[in-house]
Amino acid sequence: MSTSIRTVVITGAGGGLGAAFAHAFAAAGDRVVIADIDGEAASRVAAEITATAEVPALAVRVDVTDRASAEALAAAAVAAGGSIDVLVNNAAIYAAVTRSPFEDIDEGEWDRVMAVNLKGPWQVTRAVSPHLSDDARVINISSATVFSGSAQWAHYVASKAGVIGLTRVLAKELGARGITVNTVAPGFTLTEASHGLIENAESYGVDRGAIRRPIAPDDIVGTVQYLASPAAAFVTGQTVVVDGGRQFI
Repeated sequence: MSTSIRTVVITGAGGGLGAAFAHAFAAAGDRVVIADIDGEAASRVAAEITATAEVPALAVRVDVTDRASAEALAAAAVAAGGSIDVLVNNAAIYAAVTRSPFEDIDEGEWDRVMAVNLKGPWQVTRAVSPHLSDDARVINISSATVFSGSAQWAHYVASKAGVIGLTRVLAKELGARGITVNTVAPGFTLTEASHGLIENAESYGVDRGAIRRPIAPDDIVGTVQYLASPAAAFVTGQTVVVDGGRQFI
């Protein structure tokens, strides 16, 4: 990975975990590309970063399900900083997903969740791949619900399970270039979206953890930064669950 300023592309960075990732990479001196389907939200995060960071952030509106939009994102990132050093595929449908028994899930909603949560990382990685530096990092965001299951959320859980499979394939296909591809699977994390999803979000799942407190975005940031660092140069195809030990209690 280049010792100069890195270019980091983060999808779904207009809020929540994506915004937390963006602020952390910017604080480390990276050039951050804030990509989100909500262009105004992306611009707000970019403005926050630019006001304090040494390197201005760039906001790009992107529909991760659309090939032309993903390619425009890649082109904008390259125009801003040359090759792309880190890609974080974070964009996902989460709070808007309807909880229903699997047999009652609306087919249109199933397709939309799969399009954003699974097709999206494939689409963006495909667009960015020709511009990745030879030791770049690709980090896909899945969910710890893949390992425990979550009743009445079949489409969300299945889409996030697919992300793990995609990660393993990409790790093998991009590995010859020295590019690593890994997954981070957060537990239920307190963001503006999760507060709107579940009542009493602060206490949700806390009693099932080895570390008995809510999961905050900063708890996930460190793992993403590690996987993006030179220290993780030989870590690829892996899934790191960051949930305070909730999956094994």
